[in-house]
Amino acid sequence: MDAKQYQKMVDQTVPKTNSLKNCFFAFVIGGGICVLGQILINLYKAAGLDEQTAGALCSVTLVLISVTLTACHLYDDIAKVAGAGSLVPITGFANAVVSPAIEFKSEGQILGVGAKMFTIAGPVLVFGISTSVLYGVILWIVKLFL
Repeated sequence: MDAKQYQKMVDQTVPKTNSLKNCFFAFVIGGGICVLGQILINLYKAAGLDEQTAGALCSVTLVLISVTLTACHLYDDIAKVAGAGSLVPITGFANAVVSPAIEFKSEGQILGVGAKMFTIAGPVLVFGISTSVLYGVILWIVKLFL
């Protein structure tokens, strides 16, 4: 089989994507998650909480909603339609932590839930923390010379 035949076979088997449709749903659902977050912040502030506490409770509420939807096997259905729109916000991170934990719970609390919980989220945490430390060191060095 030569390269031309192989490329033809690949083109026939790879599903076609509608980028415009995918972008639309990512925007609408991702934006909807953000709107829900803002509604929650406004509700918490209307209940008399300060901005910082309302923001923290909003994050906790969104994580709780995401975990509940993941446990009910509904978050994956939303993610299939929304794509990155559901994966980028805090809800996607919560889903990334909870999904492996649910999947591997039969292997026990430590080797199943505990070990597998951070298989997807672990690299995000490592690189996020490492990058923030590096940024902090660079900022500190720049401030020394200014």
